[in-house]
Amino acid sequence: MPSNPFLSLFGRSPIGPMQQHMAKAHECAAQLGPFMDAVVANDWTEAERLQLHISQLERDADKLKKDVRVHLPKSLFLPVPRSDLLELLSVQDKVANRAKDIAGLMLGRKMEIPAPIRPAFQAFVQRSIDAASQALRAMDELDELLATGFSGREVTLVENLIEELDRIEHDTDTLQIKLRADLYKLEEDLPPVNVMFLYQIIEWIGDVADRAQRVGNRLEQLMAR
Repeated sequence: MPSNPFLSLFGRSPIGPMQQHMAKAHECAAQLGPFMDAVVANDWTEAERLQLHISQLERDADKLKKDVRVHLPKSLFLPVPRSDLLELLSVQDKVANRAKDIAGLMLGRKMEIPAPIRPAFQAFVQRSIDAASQALRAMDELDELLATGFSGREVTLVENLIEELDRIEHDTDTLQIKLRADLYKLEEDLPPVNVMFLYQIIEWIGDVADRAQRVGNRLEQLMAR
């Protein structure tokens, strides 16, 4: 049997490296939980350690992304176009990038979360992490989708995972609107520059969930072809 250079490099499943990349992107997002705990506790030593860890995870994800781009042959026979797989890879990568952005800005400015909004802020962060976790669950089924030719019960399973991902992302939208409204009520008592950057961080945390949802959207497009 002729050997496939991609399979020999990455193992039995050609999708394996992409799933590894999504796992690394999710790991970046997941570290935002303990990072925010350290920020709330004003433990900047621990926050710095976690920020460095997130940066390293993002570099690991970037290396995986480059390896896939280099070694995915143009002649690889798959039931989906190569360009679609590369686009999915790019969307996944944005989850890791945004997690790194959040930790970097918050550490660099030693940003403090006002006490009245801390519980809502941490709930918002966790729900965005949940979105990345759900995107990983869906992505972990891609090799099975390919094996079944995008048919049967596997499609229903992935569709259900993506529907749940959409619900989680909707939750983050709701939490984000409320958090912005709560911050607005505190604006007069806070330095304007701090308020500006808090709004920026809130938007970026929402981006983590948005980008995770786009992973699900890309999987839906693959199944629709």
